[in-house]
Amino acid sequence: MTLAFPNPSRSFDQTRRAVCFMGHDGMLQVRFFVEVEVLGTFGDAGGKETAEMAYLSAFDALRSSIQDAASKAYARERRNSYTLTASGFR
Repeated sequence: MTLAFPNPSRSFDQTRRAVCFMGHDGMLQVRFFVEVEVLGTFGDAGGKETAEMAYLSAFDALRSSIQDAASKAYARERRNSYTLTASGFR
């Protein structure tokens, strides 16, 4: 089977400072975290909610390249959880 992203939902994980989204390989669910450094720098000047919305909007704008990076990481080594960092997008 191949990795697919049928569910467009994503959420911000403040503790990890990352956006979380899911991929599926058949019946297997694979969790991905994209570090905020990949998405850009948004200061806390507007508050926590504003920064969270900015990260989620940036994720949406970069969704295609993020999913490509997630697929490449999954193809290299199949696990149930990944953290995508800026180095994975170079």
